[in-house]
Amino acid sequence: MKNVYIIGSKGIPAKYGGFETFVENLTALQKTDQIKYFVSCLSDKKQATFEYNGATCFNVKVPNIGPGKAIYYDIKALKWAINHIEKHNVQDAVVYILACRIGPFIAPYVKKLHQLGAKYYLNPDGHEWLRAKWSKPVREYWRYSEKLMVKHTDLAICDSVNIEKYIRSSYPRPNLNTCFIAYGATVKETKTLIDAKRQNWFDEFGLHANGYYLIVGRFVPENNYEVMITEFMKSHTQRSLVIVTNYAENKFYKALQAKTHFENDSRIKFVGTVYDAELLAAIRENAFAYIHGHSVGGTNPSLLEALASTRLNLLFDVGFNREVGENGAKYWNKTDAPLSQLIDQVDNWRDSTLDDMEKRAKQRILEGYNWDKIVTDYEKVFLGPCL
Repeated sequence: MKNVYIIGSKGIPAKYGGFETFVENLTALQKTDQIKYFVSCLSDKKQATFEYNGATCFNVKVPNIGPGKAIYYDIKALKWAINHIEKHNVQDAVVYILACRIGPFIAPYVKKLHQLGAKYYLNPDGHEWLRAKWSKPVREYWRYSEKLMVKHTDLAICDSVNIEKYIRSSYPRPNLNTCFIAYGATVKETKTLIDAKRQNWFDEFGLHANGYYLIVGRFVPENNYEVMITEFMKSHTQRSLVIVTNYAENKFYKALQAKTHFENDSRIKFVGTVYDAELLAAIRENAFAYIHGHSVGGTNPSLLEALASTRLNLLFDVGFNREVGENGAKYWNKTDAPLSQLIDQVDNWRDSTLDDMEKRAKQRILEGYNWDKIVTDYEKVFLGPCL
């Protein structure tokens, strides 16, 4: 029996978030009975552990200390895992840490894991140190932390081919082990039912099927909101631009407003966040096209969901996005292929062309990014020989 301790997600049942959805699917779709999962959960509950999807979930309570909370959470969860392995004499254990938050502290814990016969695997996530939301000192911490997390890992599992190349070229060492296992998405056979409650949401914003372009993502500068909004305003489409994001009380929102004056364009609609998974699925499925501006990170969950559910996808042209979309999407950039021109080009496409793009996009998910394949790939790695 392989015992796998997963640290770094907020836990399951998943309410939101890429890592949380990953752990949810990894445990819910488990195929083998030769793996026992232990999952850390950020919680204020007194209950120590509970069972979910066949996994033992252990609650970790940490004080709200600002940006350092996630670091404290990961360290406390790692201590729990090590204590559990030692106390119960757990054999053949792997501690799988999601993201590179605790690099400066990792060395003694890895030493202890190795003394116990356990291994430390890492998912390095994306280029967190490139995100504009962080101050320069925080970005320097992220970069240094990433370096140390990779230095001590027994295996780095990358959800993007480009991230794996980056890890191998940035932190070369003779015994560096890496592999690629993608993130996942689901292609549904039928569209989401729009009941009265969901219809009320569409009516509130004056939206109808194929009548809007869609953006879904974190409201941060590196996701190119300024470019997407500015270019959309230049386009001649009569369709709306629906932006699903947490913009309330956000300084970036006010700065963007001052720069672009998007409030003067009635087509642009900031609709806030949508936590109802079925409603969000319906919003994706009924959009004319999805616009993806992410420029940092590996395989983005929002992009996979769009390819799995939205008819047409217009992606910012960087390696991470091309790697995922391939010929199932159209691409734009900031120089010779502006988004405004692409919008004007596709806005009057025939249904046959749109149907072909939708078929290609869904085929990409079915072939390379479906959860069934992802779970199988992970189980092969976890059950394989310890590296």
